[in-house]
Amino acid sequence: MPRVFIKTYGCQMNERDSEQVARQFQDRGYELTDREEDADVILLNTCSVRDQAEMKAISNMGRLAALKRARPDVVLGFMGCMAQSRGEELLRKLPDVDLVVGAWRFHHVASHVEDLLAADGRRPRVADVIEEAGSERAIRDHVAGAPRASAFVSVMQGCNMRCAFCIVPSVRGPERSRPIAEVVAEARALAASGVREVVLLGQIVNAYGRREFPRERNRSPFVQLLEALEAVEGLRRIRFTAPHPTGFRDDLIGAFGRLPKLCEHVHLPAQSGSDRVLRAMKRSYTSDHYRRLVEKLRARVPGLAISTDLIVGFPGETEEEFQQTVRFAREMAFDQAFIFRFSPRKGTPAAGMPGQHSDEEKRRRNQELLAVVNDGMLRKLDAETGREREVLVEGTSAKNPARLTGRTRHNRIVVWPDDGAKPGDLRRMRIERRLGFSLLGAPGEDGGSPAPAHDGV
Repeated sequence: MPRVFIKTYGCQMNERDSEQVARQFQDRGYELTDREEDADVILLNTCSVRDQAEMKAISNMGRLAALKRARPDVVLGFMGCMAQSRGEELLRKLPDVDLVVGAWRFHHVASHVEDLLAADGRRPRVADVIEEAGSERAIRDHVAGAPRASAFVSVMQGCNMRCAFCIVPSVRGPERSRPIAEVVAEARALAASGVREVVLLGQIVNAYGRREFPRERNRSPFVQLLEALEAVEGLRRIRFTAPHPTGFRDDLIGAFGRLPKLCEHVHLPAQSGSDRVLRAMKRSYTSDHYRRLVEKLRARVPGLAISTDLIVGFPGETEEEFQQTVRFAREMAFDQAFIFRFSPRKGTPAAGMPGQHSDEEKRRRNQELLAVVNDGMLRKLDAETGREREVLVEGTSAKNPARLTGRTRHNRIVVWPDDGAKPGDLRRMRIERRLGFSLLGAPGEDGGSPAPAHDGV
């Protein structure tokens, strides 16, 4: 049977979509490969959030054209967000590309590839970017194979927020949520296969079901979903990403600590510490709103880990407004922050705003803010020394095959000498010291036996 190579750019949702496509091919008897040169089908799952991701995908496809000239029967294709936004333009500009499939149509990829491989004579070229009702329910299957500790579960597609810098609503469409019963069934099947942690994915995940499903007992559909997953036998951890500060209400705050499987970590994008910049971004909250939300969360669960996203160099951002973000990041003491240089996306309001910054200026601001964030992160990691943490074993360390790696409930990476633990095992580990941006662990006093479900500070 043909062999398939899939390369993924961008976010965790793209990773999840790629896995769904890979499973389609597995179910049809295709072989997955991690070597482009061995593949009969090469698919690039693309991202449109930043220009760099698009350029990388296009550059990679240009390189693959040489491979196709040596092997004309190879199928080359784009999937995902850039495919959705550019459509047939990609076929016109890249004559070696056979297939372009948009973000609504992942579940049709394998069928399109089979048609291309079966074509006699001149192979047709396909651009499929049609919007399709119900497509959010098509991302539900997982790659069969080696056991794993954690799995992504897509609970919704699309976004209604229309932030000034973001192209996602244009390529992913409006919010569409899967029924709770479907998500729970997927999680139950994953737990039966040995998965111990699920990560719920949505563009604005706390908006889950707000238009499709009613509130019950004064709880949002998203909190109802968390409660339903809490009851799944064999599942030990629940995470979610990424919520929006607007709509992160008391019922969701109250779920932390009340639901033992819900991990003590929240990824809560802030984007800026300047209120004027937040208004220009159309983020619908202020820096003070964000502060109060973080205070509530930390009061609910002392030691709760909070990570965030921050953008530097937004159009019109003054030096003083940038310094407001620097001070904000220092004050918030984030456990981790992902810093992005503003990237103008065609069709978004921010792309045409005055006051666009040079790449050099955006790089300078990125480095200054990164130094502040990293300093705070290292302090948090240093404070872990001597503590015992529950660690979910993920597998062999990529940097040192003599070590295993896993994550605490606070989403901190721990490595330790290989002791025979398997992916999905839960171990009680004593933190010995910090290793760069990870932690070195050793079996706790109980010899590394499974830890209780709730692991506070």
